[in-house]
Amino acid sequence: MKYLHTMIRVSDPDATVRFFELLGLKELRRMDNEAGRFTLIFLAAPGDEDAQVELTHNWDEQGYGEGRNFGHLAYRVENVYETCQRLMDAGITINRPPRDGWMAFVRTPDNISIELLQAGDRLPPREPWASMPNTGHW
Repeated sequence: MKYLHTMIRVSDPDATVRFFELLGLKELRRMDNEAGRFTLIFLAAPGDEDAQVELTHNWDEQGYGEGRNFGHLAYRVENVYETCQRLMDAGITINRPPRDGWMAFVRTPDNISIELLQAGDRLPPREPWASMPNTGHW
């Protein structure tokens, strides 16, 4: 058995692709299906192309629920502080800051939770992250 991808439905594919690109993923391929009126976009982290995220955009959708029953996607990052800073600088809310140097949570434009885990050992606590409060559920 082999993991292929995780599919999430998105309302704004451009905003969601920008979000995942900020995380470091790259678009691998995109398929528009005129007959079915949907677009599929596959993304992956460079060097880990076998673990993909499939974004499904149904052209006629009228909005999705928040989808908390989905759970979350998780990515290992080289530096959780730098990753969160890059996202925050781009206007992304850090819902659960990496105050422990190990784990953070952010959300996509469609409120899908994304867990960020530090590669290797946890980093020492660092401001402003160590004292930053949670800004929402993750």
